[in-house]
Amino acid sequence: MKYAEISSLSASEIAERISTEKANLSKLKFAHSISPIENPNRIGETKRLIARLKTALASK
Repeated sequence: MKYAEISSLSASEIAERISTEKANLSKLKFAHSISPIENPNRIGETKRLIARLKTALASK
């Protein structure tokens, strides 16, 4: 998700998206600890997306 797409969202939508992505991150970490997932870079991408969302929320 690009920053331009994130900035077009409202504050409540961003907060909702943060909680969704945090749940997704925990599922990815759990799946990776059990057996290696096919693309472990998704964990880092999800972390960066959460950081982008938090930055956008703080700026609003």
